[in-house]
Amino acid sequence: MSRMTRQQAQTLLADGVQADVRDSAEVLALLERQFEAALRHRSSELTQLAEALTPLLDAMEARRQQRVSLVRALLGPDGTMAGYIATLPSQAEAAFSAAWSDLERTVQACKEASTRNGSLLAEQFTVMQRVLHGEDGIYAPR
Repeated sequence: MSRMTRQQAQTLLADGVQADVRDSAEVLALLERQFEAALRHRSSELTQLAEALTPLLDAMEARRQQRVSLVRALLGPDGTMAGYIATLPSQAEAAFSAAWSDLERTVQACKEASTRNGSLLAEQFTVMQRVLHGEDGIYAPR
């Protein structure tokens, strides 16, 4: 952080978290659409959704890496986001903490939706493999 001031680093951190809050909400919406497309076996829509998700996720990962670097530059190699938030003046701490909590909640929802979608797609693949290999009773009641 030799050329960057503390204020510039704080601005980058705040802006990055706000961008991730916005992008993670969009990712969650796309994951919901992905689930619906998978349920209805709309492969072309699944492809389009994957293409829309990729740049959002790449940008979020780049900001996450930048965030880690900035916090470590400000607080040392063991610096954490909680430690950084604790260094902020009370009004800035409240605003940043609220945005950070929003981000954490949305990212957790995205992880759950992604796991759900992956499970559905894996199950569909398994069923298709069974159909292609001529297995009997695939759709029989259990």
